[in-house]
Amino acid sequence: MSENNFLNIFLKKSSSIFLFFISISAFLILFTFNPNDPGWGVVSNKIPTNFYGEIGAWISGLVIREFGIIPGFLLSSIIFTWSLKLFNNSKINYIKFKISSLFLMVILGSLGDAYLEKMISNLTNYQYPLIFQNGLSDWLLTLSSENFSILLNISSQNSNLILGISSLIITSILFLWISSLGPEETRFFKFLMGPIFKPLIWLSTIFYNLFFVVQKTNEQEKSDNVFFKRLQDFKNQYLRINNNSIKRKAPKIRKNPILIKNDRIDNNDKQLNNNKSSLQNDLPLGSESGFILPPIKLLQNLREDIKPPSKETLDLNAKVLEGVLSDYSINGNIDSVRYGPVVTRYDLQPAPGLRSQRVISLADDIARSMSVEAVRVAMVPGQNVIGIELPNKVRETVVLRNILEHPEFLDSKLSLPVCLGKNIAGFPIVVDLAKMPHLLVAGTTGSGKSVGINAMILSLLYKHTPETCRLIMIDPKMLELSVYDGIPHLLTPVVTDPKKAIVALKWAVREMESRYMSMSKLGVRNIDSYNERLNEARRKGEILSKSTQVGFDPDTGQPIFEEQQISLTPLPFIVVIIDEVADLMLVAGKDIEAAVQRLAQMARAAGIHVVMATQRPSVDVITGTIKANFPTRISFQVTSKIDSRTILGEQGAEQLLGRGDMLYMAGGGKVTRVHGPFVEDTEVEKVTKFLSDQSVPEYDETITEEPENLNDYSMNGLINNNQNDELYDQAVALVAREKRASTSFIQRHFKIGYNRAATIIEKMEENNVVSKPGRAGKREVLIEDH
Repeated sequence: MSENNFLNIFLKKSSSIFLFFISISAFLILFTFNPNDPGWGVVSNKIPTNFYGEIGAWISGLVIREFGIIPGFLLSSIIFTWSLKLFNNSKINYIKFKISSLFLMVILGSLGDAYLEKMISNLTNYQYPLIFQNGLSDWLLTLSSENFSILLNISSQNSNLILGISSLIITSILFLWISSLGPEETRFFKFLMGPIFKPLIWLSTIFYNLFFVVQKTNEQEKSDNVFFKRLQDFKNQYLRINNNSIKRKAPKIRKNPILIKNDRIDNNDKQLNNNKSSLQNDLPLGSESGFILPPIKLLQNLREDIKPPSKETLDLNAKVLEGVLSDYSINGNIDSVRYGPVVTRYDLQPAPGLRSQRVISLADDIARSMSVEAVRVAMVPGQNVIGIELPNKVRETVVLRNILEHPEFLDSKLSLPVCLGKNIAGFPIVVDLAKMPHLLVAGTTGSGKSVGINAMILSLLYKHTPETCRLIMIDPKMLELSVYDGIPHLLTPVVTDPKKAIVALKWAVREMESRYMSMSKLGVRNIDSYNERLNEARRKGEILSKSTQVGFDPDTGQPIFEEQQISLTPLPFIVVIIDEVADLMLVAGKDIEAAVQRLAQMARAAGIHVVMATQRPSVDVITGTIKANFPTRISFQVTSKIDSRTILGEQGAEQLLGRGDMLYMAGGGKVTRVHGPFVEDTEVEKVTKFLSDQSVPEYDETITEEPENLNDYSMNGLINNNQNDELYDQAVALVAREKRASTSFIQRHFKIGYNRAATIIEKMEENNVVSKPGRAGKREVLIEDH
């Protein structure tokens, strides 16, 4: 450790200890204040009873007589919290501005203190002898009360009440901001300051009700008051959530989901009755008000006290690494060292003429020579250096709560924020699923893939209500996603049957097409513009409609148009999560690939996004079609370089450390190393229980029920049998005339693809036009020429 670092740490620790003893002494001086002690404003020969004797009596007399009890205790508390933050190496932001704000807090606290003294004196008819009188607080109250009562033409008593409550509220807000309370300090002050603040809040509530609420004796006025309605709604919601005796209700399953409607525009939100081309119902979104997002306290807050290695240690490791590279004839200098929570990156500036591939190929040899588990070597974009990432001896555990509490997530304006983890510098990585727009995840067993999926799902649940985001979860393994069964965000129970999973994906395609038809009626290009247009219409009370041609007049031959109303229900995002796509590909690879391809190509603007995961990133699972339509990919640790190239297009994923260590490739092909957050199963269960207790999910069972007239899928896309009727009739006529029936014959004659020709032959067999193939593969024509 360098001399400057040691001096800085020593000064911080010493300052924190000094402030700690100052704050404790201040508390003791104020707690042991005696108005009869000789001191400020009192001349007496008595022996002072203050804990610090005569000095304590003078200080406590000056503070309490001039400013009041509240400012004294608040100043002592602020010094105490600052000492804790300095001791924990936490930064106090805006320190100069906060010190300046102390004067405003003292003035307002003195005013509130004087108000409390007046209120207690009026209620108890007891005057405290020479404690608050003739001090700064009493002078402030008299001056402000007189001017305020004259200005508003109200009584002095009401003026004291308004000024006192206002000053106490503002003083409390200033105290919380100036003290820079973090999570640990907040919990401590709930215990320490609770006996002081709770009576203030209780007294303020009583006097508010006494002066302002009791005057309204008419119950009808209360029922018409918006404030009372909001208060009653919140009370009912709070009691319903916190009542542990409430039993879980069975989910509501509806074949025809009910739309959520606003009472004020109920007439404008009617379903389209004449839209024959739409196959989908609007989504059931549950209650539109009163849904509470899960609190952050449900997740664990793990803060490990891991001391980073000193600069001398890092420089020594850099020299050793340079020596290892020189043994393999790699010339260059370690330009910089970047220490992170899990790995440390050493930036190698190569000698002129050195090919980067030579260094990258030596990753295993460097790991062996440095006696570490694995080493990743990769180019650093935009710099003339090669990054060599070595694992730390002591690795920090990244937890989801720390990322959710970070401004990167709290202040983000992202539509679908997803917490991936922290980069090698320890900065949180929060990305927008809506801009990806789909995500492909791969990783072997034990690499942290399932935990990473849980972190992504919880990120969405902490940001969205069921009104704004719905989920379809497909889990063929029946293990990973079953814990989410019952949350109100689900459109259907977690799908575990591969056959039903195929039907659910086809439903997503139909929902996408239905949404595009709705968007075309409004002339918008994406779901954000569509919902914005609907919200604008709801605010203005408009009735949106569109003229649609429904036929022709039999007498005149002129087209007939009808005005159709457009539903004003906003469309939520839909996120389809597939935990193991390899199992689905074994059952129906062509259908899965066709549906996923269609969604990946077109579903972004419709607000439908796909997250697809697999633990077997081979070419028969991640086909070229799927890979081309998923530009954003994540690879956890894999077993071989081939798997890494399959998912990312380059090696490196096989050299990851596991336990959430991943490579994130954005749409531009840039690869970033990220350390995923750890989420325990108990945390997921707490969040899902909180959500399930609030609302009963409303499932749409049509998602997993295939309609009778459902169109078939193929590798070339979705085939509409109704559109093939004309070609089918021509093929039947050809077969009947030529007395020949084979797929290749139909394919050559009509110049169509093999899959389409095979579909026509199979349909002929179903309709008894041709027989089943014989031993030689030939079919007999069963009809005569027509």
